[in-house]
Amino acid sequence: MNALIVAGVLLVLLGVSYQTGWSKSRNLATANGVKVHSRPQYHGSYSAIWTMIPALVILLLWAWFGGGIARDYAVSQIPQDTLLALDQAGLNNALNRINALASGYGVAGDVAPWEQAAGSAVRSFNFLTFAGMLVLAVVAGGAGLVYARSRITARLRARNTVERVISLLLLACSGVAILTTVGIVASLVTEAFRFFTFINPIDFFFGTVWAPNNAGGANHGQYGLLPLLTGTLMITAIAMLVAVPVGLMAAIYLSQYAPRGFRAVVKPFIEILAGIPTIVFGFFALVTVGPFLRDFGNAIGLNINATSALTAGIVMGIMIIPFVSSLSDDILNQVPRSLRDGAYGLGATQSETIRNVLLPAALPGIVGAFLLAVSRAVGETMIVVLAAGNSPILRGNPFEPVSTITVSIVNQLTGDTDFTGPQSLVGFALGLTLFVVTLCLNIFALYIVRRFREQYE
Repeated sequence: MNALIVAGVLLVLLGVSYQTGWSKSRNLATANGVKVHSRPQYHGSYSAIWTMIPALVILLLWAWFGGGIARDYAVSQIPQDTLLALDQAGLNNALNRINALASGYGVAGDVAPWEQAAGSAVRSFNFLTFAGMLVLAVVAGGAGLVYARSRITARLRARNTVERVISLLLLACSGVAILTTVGIVASLVTEAFRFFTFINPIDFFFGTVWAPNNAGGANHGQYGLLPLLTGTLMITAIAMLVAVPVGLMAAIYLSQYAPRGFRAVVKPFIEILAGIPTIVFGFFALVTVGPFLRDFGNAIGLNINATSALTAGIVMGIMIIPFVSSLSDDILNQVPRSLRDGAYGLGATQSETIRNVLLPAALPGIVGAFLLAVSRAVGETMIVVLAAGNSPILRGNPFEPVSTITVSIVNQLTGDTDFTGPQSLVGFALGLTLFVVTLCLNIFALYIVRRFREQYE
């Protein structure tokens, strides 16, 4: 509720400030034929910027320090003798109960008189601090609005200021994307190093047995990565063998051969697959594809398990087909028409034009589509959980159950985890391994694209 009130106040400030700057600029433009440097919308944006910056600064300060101030006040409402008798866990529990009472929620057990009084005091304190913060933000925004309005003149270069602020915002958004990646990598590396204080890295990266001891104790178990990595790569390879030929051929047909009416009907049906939840694909693999492959194997003399790498790979490939098909179709349609016409003018057939002109010209985009499909396959979890069998044993037979890195991450981080032992920290080591595998695939794809680009340029 508080967030909605803050958002509403900010929107009102934004609208009032923009309208104020816009109106003054219009008045300047119509007064005695004065030539104004910037258009009215830039003056309105200039006024809005100077109004929002002080208000947002107040809100950020409240977000950073308000929680600590409220916590200190809640602690001060606990009787001194009771506070001295509480340890850290008891203090946290008492604060949670006080905050629950202050928010109007019930708590388990009987409520002590001091808890009820503390809850009422904290409720009043939170209301007063929130109202004070809101008033202060409005006053700061109003002061910014007065300053901006006094600065609006015919010579004010409002457009330059607004464009500079927009450039800074774009730079900040780019920085957020970069810092997010850096933060993810840093968290993975930090926790992975903690894991390697328990388990030798050589035993992890080159071990062939995956048998964690989730019961704890001195014996941590065995954490060999190779069974999981083999299962991941095997299922990914099977999925790509299904998705790449089907998706690419479908894209070629839809973009080059199919009539317009047929394309308009078929392409949406293909893209519907992209919107189906992966859990549905998992049930499809478990109920339909797995039993079909098992019965088919029995008919031809092969022992195919219903839950196997083959089952998971085929269903995952079906799931990935829309990504390969749609992206490849769009990329093929973006190849300049002049390249096709030139090939036809030299006597090439449609098939030769596709093979020798269109595909090489669209190769970087097609490789990007393949890379997206591989990344999706490597990181998939639900289909593998239901269809692969969850058997972390080093195998090279796709007809038998396997396990993957993502499934093991889920298994190790599910339940009561305290992140102090290798049983849970191994999830970060597996995540870091998955990140490195995806990075290597990216580098390999860039190398392939560069080689083909040099060949056809």
